[in-house]
Amino acid sequence: MRAIPGILVALALVIERFSSLRAIRVAPPRLLDEVLSVSSKSLPAPEVVNKLAANSVLGVVLASGLRAMIGEPRITEEGLRIAFETAGRHAVHRLERYLNTLGTIAAAGPLLGLFGTVVGMIQMFLGILSHGVGDVNQLAGGIGKALVCTATGMIVAIPALMFHRYFRGRIAGYIVDMEHEAIQLLDMLGPRQAVPANVAPGTRGITPPLDAA
Repeated sequence: MRAIPGILVALALVIERFSSLRAIRVAPPRLLDEVLSVSSKSLPAPEVVNKLAANSVLGVVLASGLRAMIGEPRITEEGLRIAFETAGRHAVHRLERYLNTLGTIAAAGPLLGLFGTVVGMIQMFLGILSHGVGDVNQLAGGIGKALVCTATGMIVAIPALMFHRYFRGRIAGYIVDMEHEAIQLLDMLGPRQAVPANVAPGTRGITPPLDAA
């Protein structure tokens, strides 16, 4: 029963991370193609850039470069690169949300189980010192209850560790993809003067909003 809170917390974190790390929320397919198409001749309007930033984590990173050019028309390529890198660091922090908690549960589970086992064994041997061995079946039952603590800790820790490693790998893949796509947009934009877009807000798509997924 004592393990139920840990199990519930770990389960809630796993469900939340599965939902937040879906591709449609992090790096939607063909998003870069739409951004390159919109930005090929002139920079999109601020309203379109805001829509891009609200789309996904990748959208935030790509929008950071467009906003940098809109705010500073003669920005250098190095300035654009810094804007992308800054947004990328924030994106990584956002993707890794709650992973430390999940990792802590995975690491602490066996230790808490072992602690419960040790406490149970100490109590059992203190009882033997006070009242003697007594019933052997009762002694075996006490040892069994103490070992259950260790097993419970492992039941919590093993799935938490597996999902923690899985999410780490998934985030690493997203980071590589976002870096590659940001470089493609950087190569297209380059140090050029911003030209106001004649595109009505919302007419070029920039992929469907998150709630459409």
